[in-house]
This record gives sequence, structure tokens and C-alpha cells, in this order.
Amino acid sequence: MSLEEQHPPETAPAPGPFQGQLLIATPVIGSGFFNRSLTYLCHHDANGAMGIVINQHLDLALSDMLEHLDIESISDLSDSPVLAGGPVGTEQGFVLHRGGPEWEGSQSVGEDLSLTTSRDILCALALGDGPEDYLVALGYAGWGPGQLEQEVSGNSWLTVPADQGILFHVATNDKLTAAGQQLGIDIDLLTAQAGHA
Repeated sequence: MSLEEQHPPETAPAPGPFQGQLLIATPVIGSGFFNRSLTYLCHHDANGAMGIVINQHLDLALSDMLEHLDIESISDLSDSPVLAGGPVGTEQGFVLHRGGPEWEGSQSVGEDLSLTTSRDILCALALGDGPEDYLVALGYAGWGPGQLEQEVSGNSWLTVPADQGILFHVATNDKLTAAGQQLGIDIDLLTAQAGHA
């Protein structure tokens, strides 16, 4: 038996250590889009990382977005905000939701979590048939190979395992504070000064 037969080539790189984590922006990120942001990391491997910012919403309700897309809604979605998911692909829509990848453009991104980019899930939400727990975002955050690891080691981000309660059941403006509490820290007391012993 050859070595190749014992270890077949992998078709995709193994997931990186930050996949499925929440990235908490520290004061090292002083301004710009990611200032005081909280990002769910959907994908991380040797080729880079991709996530959805979950604590910044646009001045747009899901009901408005559906109307713009000519999707008729029987559900009242005027209280469902559309998130600013990141500075990349801001015209592209994403639905981060609980449950398996059962929609046309779905992929699993965590334990009982999927990310869907296809119109069919929006149609289901409009009819009240979609997932119960979901976040809708326009745009995403992306990092090139090794970039996120470098930013984490440079103290730009803190990481904490994602909590579905924070993802889906905490108000958008309170998510960052709640994620900090998971680490036992008060986000508002962090400073940009990194300690070096």
C-alpha cells in the first residue's frame, strides 16, 4: 500500500481555529467599519476567512428589502432589521440561520447553523415558513490567507465561541456587550494599550 493510498489528498483545507467563533473588535481597531463590531466567523481555513458582522444594522427593515425584491410577504417583518454584514459585496444578501443547509444556496457554518444566499429562503420567510431563528445581512467581512491570524495576534480581535442566544435572541445593539460578558470582560473598559510582560 502506498503512502498516497493511506492518506488521500484532501479536497478542502481543514477548518481553522476561528471558524464558528465570534470576533470581538478591540480598541486597537480605532475607527472605520469594524470599530466596535462583533462578527460571526462562518469560514476559516488556510485560504482565508469569511464572516458576517452581527451587531450593526442598516436603516432598512426586512419588509422593505422584500418589497424591493418584489417578494410578496404575508408576515410582518417590519421589526426585523437588515444587518450591515461587512464592507465586501454590500449588494449581496446573506441569511445566517439555525438549522441545516436545506435551501438552494445553503452551507453549514457551525453546529446547527447555516448560511444561505439564495432567494428561496427570503420567499419562505415572507410566507412565515422560514427558519425561526435567523439574521439577514447585506455584505460580508473577508480576510486573505493568514490575515486574520495576524490581526488576532496583533490584539485587533478577541475570540469567543459563538453562542446562539447572542446570535439570535440579544438585541443588535447589545450583542457586543453580551459577547464580552462571555469572556468576563466589560468591552467599554478595554483600551488600545496592549500589555507586554
